[in-house]
Amino acid sequence: MTARATSSITSQGSPGSPGFPGTPASPPPPPARFAAYDRQTWKEIAYLLANLPIGVAGFVYVVVTLAAGGGLAVTVVGLPLLAGALIGARQIGRVERARARKLLGLRIDEPSPMPKQRGHGFFSWLWSSLKDPVGWRTMLYSFMRLPWGVVTFAVALIGLFVLWPVLPYIVRGLTNADRVMARGLLSPSDELERRIVELESDRGVVVDTAAADLRRIERDLHDGAQARLVALAMGLGLAKEKLLEGQADDTVAAMVDEAHGEVKLALQELRDLARGIHPAVLTDRGLDAALSSVASRCTVPVKVTADLPARPAAAIEGIAYFTVSELLQNVSKHSGARSASVEVWRADQRLLIQVWDDGRGGASLDGGTGMAGLADRLGAVDGLFVIESPEGGPTTITAELPWRDRDRDGERDRDQAARG
Repeated sequence: MTARATSSITSQGSPGSPGFPGTPASPPPPPARFAAYDRQTWKEIAYLLANLPIGVAGFVYVVVTLAAGGGLAVTVVGLPLLAGALIGARQIGRVERARARKLLGLRIDEPSPMPKQRGHGFFSWLWSSLKDPVGWRTMLYSFMRLPWGVVTFAVALIGLFVLWPVLPYIVRGLTNADRVMARGLLSPSDELERRIVELESDRGVVVDTAAADLRRIERDLHDGAQARLVALAMGLGLAKEKLLEGQADDTVAAMVDEAHGEVKLALQELRDLARGIHPAVLTDRGLDAALSSVASRCTVPVKVTADLPARPAAAIEGIAYFTVSELLQNVSKHSGARSASVEVWRADQRLLIQVWDDGRGGASLDGGTGMAGLADRLGAVDGLFVIESPEGGPTTITAELPWRDRDRDGERDRDQAARG
């Protein structure tokens, strides 16, 4: 309702504008994006005026370092000097991207770090620095900025005094050219380079997650089943000693009975641990049955709806299961909800999961409930994690995973081997 009302007001205009009842016709005002001397226009003027001093500094840096490095290339210090200049050019590019983001509203992704060579010696560093495309593009950008900076500085400065009525239009045109140059020379090389950065980050997340899972399994085994088995061994040892001494009385029977109870508890803890690693119901019956099992253990009534034409790959199925399991634990512990629902379906080549509850809301990635860890895990496999949780509720969390078809023969053999 608010959006429609806003649109209606905009279309009718305001007093003094064409089309408003009782107002004589007048020339149309400048488009909204060229609103005269608003906050953005002044930012763009400041950007154009700063082009000259920054362009001079960048031009001098490029000319001096290239001349020195090229002139001394036949000596020992020439190539290292040139390599250092390219590394410094990366810092110039970082400053220019920050300036464009602050004053032009242009957001440019940071390029990938310098690739690490297999060797760790001086010559490995020198070679990787000299062939760095990001540094060379930034050098070219800094070299081109001096003549362009002179033009933009002169036009912006003169326009402030003699081109006042049309200066916003001129400023926008010049800064659009700046945007094109910055985007063309300061952006990552291509989609492949951006993909490399994402994969490097995701690899770190996967390694950290695997290490944390191993530590959790080790801790659970040490504090749970292992401690009970140690107590069981001690109890059986004492019972054996008493039997060897001929004391077959009620004390020995009680000790054996206690050991039998410890065995049952240890087996239960091992089952729980195995379920935490990979539940048998997920392997045998698939995601629908496994999610229903998780929902039955939730303290809040949960409705599960799964519309999957086939089972996804085991890795994707496992991530989906543990994502829902973690979210339902949060519903039980933190939401204060009276009901919840889980929906799972396939859309093209994506597996979509939506968990809803009518609790108090306020969930966020930095709320300390493991949401950030879930987002990292999904991001590591090209997934998405979106939270909609206003204060007062309800909370809707959508997770998206890539769909990969299940290798039926290979995964069936692995499942049978695991059970066997």
